[in-house]
Amino acid sequence: MELTQTEISGLFSAIVTPLTSDGSVDVAGLKRLVRHQLDAGASGVVPIGGTGEYPALSRDERKLIVATCVEEAGDKPVIPGVLSTGFHDAVEAGRDFAQAGAAAVMTVTPYYAPGTQDGMRAYFKAYRDAVDLPVMLYQIPRRTTVSATAEAVQAMAEDGSIIGMKFSSYDMPEFIKTIKLAGDKIAVLSGEEPLFATHVALGARGGVLASATIYPKIWLRIFALARAGKLNEALEAQAQIDPVVNSIFLETNPGPLKAYMALAGMPVGGVRLPLLPPSAETNAKLEAVAAHARSIALA
Repeated sequence: MELTQTEISGLFSAIVTPLTSDGSVDVAGLKRLVRHQLDAGASGVVPIGGTGEYPALSRDERKLIVATCVEEAGDKPVIPGVLSTGFHDAVEAGRDFAQAGAAAVMTVTPYYAPGTQDGMRAYFKAYRDAVDLPVMLYQIPRRTTVSATAEAVQAMAEDGSIIGMKFSSYDMPEFIKTIKLAGDKIAVLSGEEPLFATHVALGARGGVLASATIYPKIWLRIFALARAGKLNEALEAQAQIDPVVNSIFLETNPGPLKAYMALAGMPVGGVRLPLLPPSAETNAKLEAVAAHARSIALA
């Protein structure tokens, strides 16, 4: 299946990559994780982005992960992340994921050798022409130091290069401008848990959230409230999961998230180098937050 921008709405869980004790991909664990999202009501899953440790996976492992997710997801869309730095590597990944059955790809802004806004627009047009899948723009400047302006996003939408974007930034004026210029042309999704309810209230059609890999239900409740114009109630619900969000991003994602999942009864294994298990200080905070989440029956 291939997505259109009108079909992108709701929660798309950015899932971790479960690993076995020897560090290989845990296929059975991955299937359970996908099922956990969809049974809760998620619209789809986003594997092997930053939360899924894209840079630490081999090409064959990435194809295996996407194919496994597609098999388990049935008619729900799988939108794998593409975090390759080079155009040809990114095209290779996109073609692999198309062959594996992905509904679209979520491709990061080109970084390390960043171009101009016109260069970024040309990059995504060439990418869409080369990959037989719809493309979502992934914007996360705190990782890439690169941002497409609202005007560039509008131009990409008008070019037909992208059908949506994950907006992972705290730049609210730029978010509002992006919604104004491109919100009727593409599906803008929030990528920031602390701003999720506010983003939805301002026009985001949903979100791609890392913490949804363990707690999809509360994010679906927040989404429903914010979309219905009940922002205060959405923020009150969001406050319940704020301590979890704060703790799982104390160190580079997904190290603390995976450690937290084990504490919450959903073990998914460790992380791959260069990431390491969380520090003792971070683990202590994770344990306290997990205990609090159990006390309030967070789900």
